[in-house]
Amino acid sequence: MASAASSLLFIAPTIAAAKGANGLILQTAPTSGLRWADAKVGSGDVMQLGSTASIDYSMASTAGRFPSIYSTKNGDTPYRWTLGDGSTIQGIELAILGSAEEGIPPMKPGGIRRVIVPNSLGFVSLIQQSGSVSPASKNKKCLAGNEGSVGPIPPKDAPDGAYQRWYQFYCNPRIPYQPDLVLDLKLYGKRAAR
Repeated sequence: MASAASSLLFIAPTIAAAKGANGLILQTAPTSGLRWADAKVGSGDVMQLGSTASIDYSMASTAGRFPSIYSTKNGDTPYRWTLGDGSTIQGIELAILGSAEEGIPPMKPGGIRRVIVPNSLGFVSLIQQSGSVSPASKNKKCLAGNEGSVGPIPPKDAPDGAYQRWYQFYCNPRIPYQPDLVLDLKLYGKRAAR
């Protein structure tokens, strides 16, 4: 199981792969529509709002000929933020913090979770400005670190056109519908002693 869990971050996650023969059975939250399955359950204390979270992730889209977008496992540093500060898409925070109302257990450090994030919990806010769609050329929210940006956003200099693929799916105002995101998340933090 450990080898399957560690290799999970290296495959291109797609809807077909998420439902396929990898052995993961996805659960669906009744209200938000977030889907998840744990490849590995971590140990230790769960994260709380205000805690600093650190994850490695692989990101893919449920659309397009080449659904794989980006992975921090390609040599980039883990993605870090403060839970609840508004700098990260809701789907990732929900997957990490969990929700008793939705039946989603919180992740624990060392855990690996496949998550399919519906567009309503993803990057929809990036292309909306003042109730209307903003022109892509003027949208500074589509660059990591800019005011109003919501991550994780692949670095603009990421290899293999990762930023451009992400931009075309999730920050392009000419595309009226954003596809769901498929993410493999590995949560870092203090694990319980064994």
